Amino acid sequence: MIRHFGVFQFKKEVSALQIDACFEALKGMVGQIEGLISCEHGPYNGNEGLNGEFTHGFLMTFDSAEARDAYLPHPIHERVKELVVPCLEQCIVFDIEV
Repeated sequence: MIRHFGVFQFKKEVSALQIDACFEALKGMVGQIEGLISCEHGPYNGNEGLNGEFTHGFLMTFDSAEARDAYLPHPIHERVKELVVPCLEQCIVFDIEV
């Protein structure tokens, strides 16, 4: 199983509605891309203050590394990136195998 975790810093001019649309698009890939089991997301909700400028995060679960690898160039993922990436100031994505 692969956990695909990311954190976003949205551009200042991006509205809350745009942020919601970005995450709805991410969640919408579940059930459309084989091997993508789940997608969870939300705003930073910690007290440590170690999030830097990152305000939101997501966690996707894939049933295998092969499913994650197929997701990366998948046309649905590419369309979602066309919506999300222009809204971002910066992002970090990190994968771990569990």
